[in-house]
Amino acid sequence: MAYDHELAERVREQLAQLAEPVELKMFGGLAFMVNTHMACGIMGDELMIRVGRDGHEAALAAGAREMDFTGKTMAGFVIAGRPLIADDDDLGRWVTSGVDYARSLPPKKPKPARA
Repeated sequence: MAYDHELAERVREQLAQLAEPVELKMFGGLAFMVNTHMACGIMGDELMIRVGRDGHEAALAAGAREMDFTGKTMAGFVIAGRPLIADDDDLGRWVTSGVDYARSLPPKKPKPARA
């Protein structure tokens, strides 16, 4: 699945104000890592946000939908479709929620190098 490069640039602009993300190609899209954890990502032309289990219901109430990438819902991850991210202020709120959650987690330990 290709991802929307214009949306990626908009997310980069939002993240530049909040964190120093690491970008990884993941899920056939693009993921933005903060504090060694996924904060948000782009799948097609939609934004995936990691909100954690505690933020899941509030994100759904704000209009996001369940993330069901593998056919099963993934608790703590939601999808914000185009109408929810059309405005830069709205996009910023979603990106900020993902960054805040990623920052709330302890950094992961580096994985040992493969032989």
